[in-house]
Amino acid sequence: MSILTQAQPALAATVWPADARPMQRALRFALLAILGVIFIALCAQARIPFYPVPLTGQTFAVLLVGTVFGWRLGLTTLLLYMGAGAIGIPVFAKWSAGPGIIAGATGGYIIGFVLAAALLGYLAQRGWSRKPHLLILGMVLAEILIYLPGVPWLAVWYGGTGAQYLQDGQGAWNAAFASGLIPFLLGDLLKLLLAAALVLAGWEIFGRRKKR
Repeated sequence: MSILTQAQPALAATVWPADARPMQRALRFALLAILGVIFIALCAQARIPFYPVPLTGQTFAVLLVGTVFGWRLGLTTLLLYMGAGAIGIPVFAKWSAGPGIIAGATGGYIIGFVLAAALLGYLAQRGWSRKPHLLILGMVLAEILIYLPGVPWLAVWYGGTGAQYLQDGQGAWNAAFASGLIPFLLGDLLKLLLAAALVLAGWEIFGRRKKR
């Protein structure tokens, strides 16, 4: 399917269609966004403590939320997640929070989460979440969007406040790739496949029910 096809409901809208009444529609939107933030925060606590970027379940949650929610709700959920963490609500890994997290080593990845959710939601509403090959392709593109701001941001961090963690003669970019990209590729692939399997299972279950 093309990304230019007419928009269609994402999985969440298929399972729980929006009400025609504005107040009920707004309440549904807010409730789903809050539940999405809670889900991402819980997944963020599943972590393997690499330094300075831990391997967490956040990416899995972002892929799932973006695809299932659609672009408006997915984007809103990730902005709410980032904003909640920035003002001190402990939603990040190790129940951490504060503007220092956004400005720190992992801040670029958090921004990437927002971009990834928006892209996945847009593609999902063009039918990409219903076809295995397109769903996986979309999630790979979303992963790239996470790394695009994440790795350069980490390199800048290494060049500044994180310079003391560089090994002798090691450049900031080399350190960023070595600690912020390469260790995560296999784990992100597994999380991607799991998220894709859950989305396809959701369409299999709820798509059939809608046809009855």
